[in-house]
Amino acid sequence: MNLPPFKLERYFAKYEFNTQFLLCSSDCEAMSIADLLAFEEGAAEKFPQLWLGYTESQGSLALRKEICNLYPTLRPEHILVHTGAGEAIYLFMHAVLTADDHVIVHTPGYQSLAEVARGIGCDISPWLAHEENQWALDLDELRRLIRPNTKAIVINTPHNPTGYLMSRADFDALNKLVQENNLLLFSDEVYRESEYDPATLLPAACDYGEHAVSLGVTSKTYGLAGLRIGWIATSNKKVYENMASLKDYTTICNSAPSEFLAEVAMRYRAKLAGRNLKIIQDNLTVMDDFLARHSNLFAWTRPRAGSMGFPRLLKGDIEDFCDKLVTQVGVLLLPGTIYDESNNHFRLGLGRKNLPQAVERLEEFLLK
Repeated sequence: MNLPPFKLERYFAKYEFNTQFLLCSSDCEAMSIADLLAFEEGAAEKFPQLWLGYTESQGSLALRKEICNLYPTLRPEHILVHTGAGEAIYLFMHAVLTADDHVIVHTPGYQSLAEVARGIGCDISPWLAHEENQWALDLDELRRLIRPNTKAIVINTPHNPTGYLMSRADFDALNKLVQENNLLLFSDEVYRESEYDPATLLPAACDYGEHAVSLGVTSKTYGLAGLRIGWIATSNKKVYENMASLKDYTTICNSAPSEFLAEVAMRYRAKLAGRNLKIIQDNLTVMDDFLARHSNLFAWTRPRAGSMGFPRLLKGDIEDFCDKLVTQVGVLLLPGTIYDESNNHFRLGLGRKNLPQAVERLEEFLLK
Protein backbone atom coordinates (compact mmCIF):
# COMPACT_ATOMS: atom_id res chain seq x y z
CA MET A 1 0.00 0.00 0.00
CA ASN A 2 1.07 3.59 -0.58
CA LEU A 3 0.39 5.98 2.29
CA PRO A 4 0.84 9.76 1.97
CA PRO A 5 2.66 11.74 4.67
CA PHE A 6 0.69 12.01 7.92
CA LYS A 7 0.14 15.77 7.88
CA LEU A 8 -0.46 16.21 11.60
CA GLU A 9 2.53 14.16 12.66
CA ARG A 10 4.83 15.89 10.17
CA TYR A 11 3.62 19.26 11.46
CA PHE A 12 4.33 18.27 15.05
CA ALA A 13 7.70 16.81 14.09
CA LYS A 14 8.68 20.29 12.95
CA TYR A 15 7.57 22.15 16.08
CA GLU A 16 6.65 19.92 19.05
CA PHE A 17 9.99 19.71 20.81
CA ASN A 18 11.38 23.13 20.02
CA THR A 19 8.38 25.37 20.73
CA GLN A 20 7.67 26.83 24.16
CA PHE A 21 3.87 26.64 24.18
CA LEU A 22 1.91 23.84 22.51
CA LEU A 23 -1.55 25.39 22.45
CA CYS A 24 -2.94 22.66 20.21
CA SER A 25 -2.05 19.42 22.02
CA SER A 26 -4.65 16.68 21.86
CA ASP A 27 -3.48 14.91 25.01
CA CYS A 28 -3.93 16.02 28.61
CA GLU A 29 -1.27 16.97 31.15
CA ALA A 30 1.21 14.14 31.76
CA MET A 31 2.95 13.18 34.99
CA SER A 32 6.11 11.45 36.14
CA ILE A 33 6.46 7.72 36.76
CA ALA A 34 6.99 8.50 40.43
CA ASP A 35 3.73 10.44 40.62
CA LEU A 36 1.79 7.64 38.96
CA LEU A 37 3.30 4.93 41.17
CA ALA A 38 2.45 7.01 44.25
CA PHE A 39 -1.24 6.31 43.59
CA GLU A 40 -0.83 2.73 44.83
CA GLU A 41 0.89 1.47 47.93
CA GLY A 42 3.73 -0.89 47.05
CA ALA A 43 3.77 -0.07 43.32
CA ALA A 44 7.02 1.88 43.51
CA GLU A 45 8.73 -1.11 45.12
CA LYS A 46 7.34 -3.59 42.57
CA PHE A 47 8.28 -1.58 39.49
CA PRO A 48 12.10 -2.04 39.67
CA GLN A 49 11.58 -5.79 40.14
CA LEU A 50 9.66 -6.10 36.88
CA TRP A 51 10.91 -8.89 34.60
CA LEU A 52 12.03 -7.49 31.22
CA GLY A 53 11.19 -10.47 29.07
CA TYR A 54 8.62 -10.74 26.32
CA THR A 55 5.02 -10.06 27.30
CA GLU A 56 1.80 -11.74 26.18
CA SER A 57 0.93 -10.64 22.66
CA GLN A 58 -2.65 -9.80 23.57
CA GLY A 59 -1.54 -7.81 26.62
CA SER A 60 -1.07 -8.98 30.18
CA LEU A 61 -4.12 -10.51 31.82
CA ALA A 62 -3.85 -8.08 34.72
CA LEU A 63 -3.94 -5.08 32.38
CA ARG A 64 -6.79 -6.48 30.30
CA LYS A 65 -8.81 -7.07 33.48
CA GLU A 66 -8.41 -3.41 34.42
CA ILE A 67 -9.33 -2.23 30.91
CA CYS A 68 -12.42 -4.43 31.06
CA ASN A 69 -13.82 -2.19 33.79
CA LEU A 70 -14.62 0.28 31.00
CA TYR A 71 -16.87 -2.26 29.26
CA PRO A 72 -19.62 -3.93 31.34
CA THR A 73 -20.41 -6.66 28.79
CA LEU A 74 -16.85 -7.71 27.93
CA ARG A 75 -14.22 -10.01 29.40
CA PRO A 76 -10.39 -9.88 29.23
CA GLU A 77 -10.35 -12.12 26.15
CA HIS A 78 -12.19 -9.33 24.30
CA ILE A 79 -9.36 -6.83 24.86
CA LEU A 80 -6.35 -6.64 22.54
CA VAL A 81 -3.60 -4.30 23.72
CA HIS A 82 -1.51 -2.38 21.19
CA THR A 83 1.42 0.00 21.08
CA GLY A 84 -0.70 3.14 21.01
CA ALA A 85 -3.99 3.73 19.22
CA GLY A 86 -2.24 4.16 15.87
CA GLU A 87 -1.25 0.52 15.64
CA ALA A 88 -4.80 -0.54 16.53
CA ILE A 89 -6.28 1.62 13.76
CA TYR A 90 -3.79 0.27 11.23
CA LEU A 91 -4.41 -3.37 12.15
CA PHE A 92 -8.21 -3.04 12.26
CA MET A 93 -8.27 -1.66 8.72
CA HIS A 94 -6.03 -4.43 7.41
CA ALA A 95 -7.92 -7.11 9.34
CA VAL A 96 -11.38 -6.34 7.95
CA LEU A 97 -11.07 -4.40 4.67
CA THR A 98 -10.28 -5.26 1.06
CA ALA A 99 -9.78 -3.05 -1.97
CA ASP A 100 -13.40 -3.55 -3.08
CA ASP A 101 -14.90 -2.20 0.15
CA HIS A 102 -16.57 1.13 0.80
CA VAL A 103 -15.99 2.87 4.14
CA ILE A 104 -17.82 5.85 5.64
CA VAL A 105 -15.64 8.05 7.87
CA HIS A 106 -16.55 10.82 10.32
CA THR A 107 -14.96 13.97 8.86
CA PRO A 108 -12.95 16.06 9.70
CA GLY A 109 -10.92 13.63 11.73
CA TYR A 110 -7.65 11.96 12.57
CA GLN A 111 -6.00 11.22 9.25
CA SER A 112 -5.32 7.51 9.70
CA LEU A 113 -9.01 6.79 10.33
CA ALA A 114 -9.55 7.35 6.61
CA GLU A 115 -6.11 7.17 5.03
CA VAL A 116 -5.22 3.59 5.95
CA ALA A 117 -8.44 2.32 4.39
CA ARG A 118 -7.80 4.48 1.33
CA GLY A 119 -4.29 3.04 1.09
CA ILE A 120 -5.75 -0.46 1.05
CA GLY A 121 -7.76 0.61 -1.99
CA CYS A 122 -11.13 1.24 -0.34
CA ASP A 123 -13.52 3.91 -1.55
CA ILE A 124 -13.99 6.47 1.24
CA SER A 125 -17.08 8.62 1.77
CA PRO A 126 -16.79 11.45 4.31
CA TRP A 127 -19.63 11.72 6.81
CA LEU A 128 -19.36 15.44 7.34
CA ALA A 129 -19.76 17.20 10.66
CA HIS A 130 -21.31 20.63 10.09
CA GLU A 131 -20.41 23.59 12.27
CA GLU A 132 -23.78 25.21 11.65
CA ASN A 133 -25.25 22.16 13.38
CA GLN A 134 -22.87 22.39 16.36
CA TRP A 135 -20.57 19.86 14.63
CA ALA A 136 -23.28 17.21 14.90
CA LEU A 137 -23.57 14.33 12.45
CA ASP A 138 -26.75 13.78 10.42
CA LEU A 139 -28.02 10.20 10.52
CA ASP A 140 -30.18 10.77 7.44
CA GLU A 141 -27.05 11.76 5.57
CA LEU A 142 -25.40 8.55 6.76
CA ARG A 143 -28.29 6.48 5.44
CA ARG A 144 -27.84 8.08 2.03
CA LEU A 145 -24.11 7.27 2.06
CA ILE A 146 -24.55 3.52 2.60
CA ARG A 147 -23.94 1.40 -0.51
CA PRO A 148 -24.23 -2.32 -1.26
CA ASN A 149 -20.44 -2.67 -0.78
CA THR A 150 -20.20 -0.58 2.39
CA LYS A 151 -18.19 -2.57 4.93
CA ALA A 152 -17.58 -0.23 7.87
CA ILE A 153 -18.47 3.08 9.45
CA VAL A 154 -15.77 4.94 11.39
CA ILE A 155 -16.69 7.50 14.03
CA ASN A 156 -14.89 9.44 16.75
CA THR A 157 -16.83 10.67 19.78
CA PRO A 158 -15.86 12.67 21.81
CA HIS A 159 -14.43 14.17 18.66
CA ASN A 160 -10.97 15.28 17.58
CA PRO A 161 -10.76 18.20 16.78
CA THR A 162 -14.18 19.77 17.51
CA GLY A 163 -15.02 18.45 20.98
CA TYR A 164 -18.40 17.25 19.66
CA LEU A 165 -20.13 14.57 21.70
CA MET A 166 -22.86 12.51 20.08
CA SER A 167 -26.18 12.36 21.92
CA ARG A 168 -27.30 9.07 23.46
CA ALA A 169 -30.31 8.95 21.14
CA ASP A 170 -28.13 9.38 18.04
CA PHE A 171 -25.57 6.86 19.29
CA ASP A 172 -28.30 4.31 19.92
CA ALA A 173 -29.71 4.96 16.46
CA LEU A 174 -26.27 4.69 14.85
CA ASN A 175 -25.60 1.30 16.41
CA LYS A 176 -29.04 0.07 15.36
CA LEU A 177 -28.44 1.26 11.80
CA VAL A 178 -25.07 -0.49 11.64
CA GLN A 179 -26.59 -3.74 12.90
CA GLU A 180 -29.55 -3.55 10.49
CA ASN A 181 -27.18 -3.14 7.55
CA ASN A 182 -24.78 -5.88 8.70
CA LEU A 183 -21.85 -3.43 8.87
CA LEU A 184 -18.93 -2.96 11.21
CA LEU A 185 -18.61 0.11 13.45
CA PHE A 186 -15.14 1.28 14.41
CA SER A 187 -15.67 3.68 17.29
CA ASP A 188 -12.69 5.84 18.25
CA GLU A 189 -13.36 6.51 21.93
CA VAL A 190 -9.93 7.73 23.02
CA TYR A 191 -11.46 10.85 24.67
CA ARG A 192 -14.16 8.90 26.52
CA GLU A 193 -14.47 9.73 30.25
CA SER A 194 -13.59 13.37 29.57
CA GLU A 195 -17.21 14.55 29.19
CA TYR A 196 -17.84 17.90 30.87
CA ASP A 197 -21.23 16.66 32.10
CA PRO A 198 -20.91 13.11 33.48
CA ALA A 199 -24.53 12.46 32.56
CA THR A 200 -23.58 12.64 28.86
CA LEU A 201 -21.13 9.71 29.02
CA LEU A 202 -22.07 7.29 26.24
CA PRO A 203 -21.88 3.52 26.50
CA ALA A 204 -18.93 2.08 24.64
CA ALA A 205 -19.90 0.93 21.16
CA CYS A 206 -18.53 -2.55 21.85
CA ASP A 207 -21.15 -2.98 24.57
CA TYR A 208 -23.90 -2.76 21.92
CA GLY A 209 -22.85 -6.01 20.24
CA GLU A 210 -20.48 -7.88 17.93
CA HIS A 211 -20.83 -5.30 15.15
CA ALA A 212 -18.67 -2.78 17.04
CA VAL A 213 -15.01 -2.29 17.89
CA SER A 214 -14.11 0.34 20.50
CA LEU A 215 -10.71 2.04 20.51
CA GLY A 216 -9.08 3.24 23.73
CA VAL A 217 -5.71 4.61 24.81
CA THR A 218 -3.90 5.89 27.90
CA SER A 219 -2.72 9.03 26.08
CA LYS A 220 -5.70 11.39 25.99
CA THR A 221 -8.14 11.47 28.90
CA TYR A 222 -5.59 9.93 31.27
CA GLY A 223 -2.63 12.05 30.15
CA LEU A 224 -0.10 9.20 29.82
CA ALA A 225 0.98 9.45 26.20
CA GLY A 226 4.50 8.25 26.96
CA LEU A 227 3.24 4.79 27.91
CA ARG A 228 2.27 4.13 24.27
CA ILE A 229 -0.52 1.79 25.34
CA GLY A 230 -3.75 1.52 23.36
CA TRP A 231 -6.31 -1.22 22.87
CA ILE A 232 -9.38 -2.40 21.02
CA ALA A 233 -12.38 -3.93 22.77
CA THR A 234 -14.76 -6.17 20.84
CA SER A 235 -16.80 -9.35 21.22
CA ASN A 236 -16.40 -9.96 17.48
CA LYS A 237 -14.20 -13.05 17.54
CA LYS A 238 -13.26 -12.94 13.86
CA VAL A 239 -12.14 -9.29 13.97
CA TYR A 240 -10.22 -9.92 17.18
CA GLU A 241 -8.42 -12.98 15.85
CA ASN A 242 -7.54 -11.31 12.55
CA MET A 243 -6.09 -8.31 14.35
CA ALA A 244 -4.18 -10.49 16.82
CA SER A 245 -2.67 -12.45 13.93
CA LEU A 246 -1.58 -9.29 12.11
CA LYS A 247 0.00 -7.92 15.28
CA ASP A 248 2.61 -10.66 14.90
CA TYR A 249 3.92 -8.64 11.94
CA THR A 250 4.04 -5.29 13.76
CA THR A 251 4.96 -5.03 17.45
CA ILE A 252 4.32 -8.70 18.41
CA CYS A 253 3.93 -7.70 22.05
CA ASN A 254 4.00 -4.58 24.19
CA SER A 255 6.54 -3.02 26.54
CA ALA A 256 6.55 -4.74 29.95
CA PRO A 257 7.21 -1.48 31.89
CA SER A 258 4.44 0.29 29.97
CA GLU A 259 1.96 -2.49 30.67
CA PHE A 260 2.76 -2.44 34.39
CA LEU A 261 2.33 1.33 34.55
CA ALA A 262 -0.82 1.21 32.42
CA GLU A 263 -2.29 -1.38 34.77
CA VAL A 264 -1.78 0.99 37.70
CA ALA A 265 -3.16 3.88 35.66
CA MET A 266 -6.32 2.03 34.67
CA ARG A 267 -6.90 1.04 38.29
CA TYR A 268 -6.90 4.76 39.13
CA ARG A 269 -8.35 6.02 35.88
CA ALA A 270 -11.12 7.98 37.61
CA LYS A 271 -8.50 9.92 39.56
CA LEU A 272 -6.48 10.61 36.41
CA ALA A 273 -9.55 11.64 34.42
CA GLY A 274 -10.77 13.89 37.22
CA ARG A 275 -7.40 15.60 37.48
CA ASN A 276 -7.31 16.34 33.77
CA LEU A 277 -10.95 17.32 33.55
CA LYS A 278 -10.28 19.97 36.21
CA ILE A 279 -7.45 21.34 34.04
CA ILE A 280 -9.75 21.39 31.00
CA GLN A 281 -12.55 23.14 32.86
CA ASP A 282 -10.20 25.79 34.24
CA ASN A 283 -8.81 26.32 30.74
CA LEU A 284 -12.29 26.60 29.26
CA THR A 285 -12.93 29.54 31.60
CA VAL A 286 -9.74 31.19 30.33
CA MET A 287 -10.74 30.59 26.72
CA ASP A 288 -14.29 31.83 27.22
CA ASP A 289 -12.90 35.11 28.53
CA PHE A 290 -10.29 35.33 25.77
CA LEU A 291 -12.76 34.65 22.97
CA ALA A 292 -15.22 37.16 24.41
CA ARG A 293 -12.52 39.82 24.36
CA HIS A 294 -11.62 38.97 20.77
CA SER A 295 -15.00 38.15 19.27
CA ASN A 296 -14.06 40.27 16.27
CA LEU A 297 -11.25 37.82 15.46
CA PHE A 298 -12.47 34.38 16.58
CA ALA A 299 -15.66 32.34 16.85
CA TRP A 300 -16.25 28.81 18.05
CA THR A 301 -18.74 26.15 18.91
CA ARG A 302 -17.83 25.40 22.51
CA PRO A 303 -16.75 21.76 22.94
CA ARG A 304 -18.79 19.39 25.11
CA ALA A 305 -16.09 16.83 25.88
CA GLY A 306 -12.42 16.11 25.41
CA SER A 307 -9.29 18.22 25.43
CA MET A 308 -9.79 20.20 22.21
CA GLY A 309 -11.86 22.85 20.50
CA PHE A 310 -11.97 23.99 16.88
CA PRO A 311 -12.31 27.80 16.74
CA ARG A 312 -12.40 29.77 13.52
CA LEU A 313 -10.26 32.76 12.58
CA LEU A 314 -12.56 35.47 11.18
CA LYS A 315 -9.92 37.59 9.48
CA GLY A 316 -6.89 36.61 7.44
CA ASP A 317 -5.51 33.20 6.46
CA ILE A 318 -5.21 30.53 9.15
CA GLU A 319 -1.96 29.00 7.86
CA ASP A 320 -0.30 32.41 7.75
CA PHE A 321 -1.64 33.24 11.20
CA CYS A 322 -0.34 29.99 12.73
CA ASP A 323 3.04 30.36 11.06
CA LYS A 324 3.57 33.89 12.36
CA LEU A 325 2.36 32.95 15.83
CA VAL A 326 4.81 30.08 16.27
CA THR A 327 7.81 31.77 14.66
CA GLN A 328 7.34 35.14 16.34
CA VAL A 329 6.17 34.27 19.86
CA GLY A 330 6.58 30.49 20.23
CA VAL A 331 2.92 29.50 20.48
CA LEU A 332 1.79 26.56 18.37
CA LEU A 333 -1.73 26.24 16.97
CA LEU A 334 -2.75 23.63 14.42
CA PRO A 335 -4.36 25.00 11.25
CA GLY A 336 -7.49 23.20 10.12
CA THR A 337 -5.88 22.59 6.75
CA ILE A 338 -4.02 19.74 8.44
CA TYR A 339 -7.47 18.09 8.55
CA ASP A 340 -8.15 19.13 4.92
CA GLU A 341 -10.62 21.64 6.36
CA SER A 342 -10.61 24.95 4.52
CA ASN A 343 -12.88 27.24 6.57
CA ASN A 344 -10.12 28.92 8.61
CA HIS A 345 -10.50 26.73 11.71
CA PHE A 346 -7.64 25.75 13.99
CA ARG A 347 -7.21 23.13 16.71
CA LEU A 348 -6.96 24.45 20.24
CA GLY A 349 -5.68 22.16 23.01
CA LEU A 350 -7.34 22.50 26.42
CA GLY A 351 -5.57 19.84 28.47
CA ARG A 352 -2.27 21.46 29.46
CA LYS A 353 -1.61 23.40 32.67
CA ASN A 354 0.31 26.15 30.90
CA LEU A 355 -2.61 27.23 28.71
CA PRO A 356 -3.09 30.52 30.62
CA GLN A 357 0.54 31.49 29.96
CA ALA A 358 0.21 30.49 26.31
CA VAL A 359 -2.94 32.59 25.96
CA GLU A 360 -1.15 35.58 27.47
CA ARG A 361 1.55 35.20 24.82
CA LEU A 362 -1.12 34.85 22.13
CA GLU A 363 -2.83 38.00 23.32
CA GLU A 364 0.43 39.93 23.26
CA PHE A 365 0.85 38.80 19.65
CA LEU A 366 -2.63 40.02 18.75
CA LEU A 367 -2.07 43.42 20.34
CA LYS A 368 1.20 44.12 18.52
